[in-house]
Amino acid sequence: MSKRSSAVIWLEEPEGHDYPAALSYLSLLFEPSRAAQWVADLASADMTHFYAKDIFRASGSSLLGVSNSHVQKDVKKIRKGIALSPLLLLRDPRSTRLIIADGYHRLCAVYRFDEDANIPCKICG
Repeated sequence: MSKRSSAVIWLEEPEGHDYPAALSYLSLLFEPSRAAQWVADLASADMTHFYAKDIFRASGSSLLGVSNSHVQKDVKKIRKGIALSPLLLLRDPRSTRLIIADGYHRLCAVYRFDEDANIPCKICG
């Protein structure tokens, strides 16, 4: 498949189950009450867009290979034209790093198609 950002279709808003997933992850890093406040902030945040490569750079995350089962699942969705859920991002107040609260595997899958993909996100912090 050619590398084109138009190959990826996005939902207009994150799916409902993305917020509990973000809460679970953020509760590992922060006090649960603080994590819950950030998830509430994400739920009410406006949609924005960032390039895949910039999200990776800002987060310091490693790119997972397509052998990862979650990345494989998202790659299949992209190839079938199934819309992906936007990412949920948090600016870490303790550092200059970006936290991918939900959507890490989707980001890895999209990056495989186009590192310049303009990804819809909600961000807070």
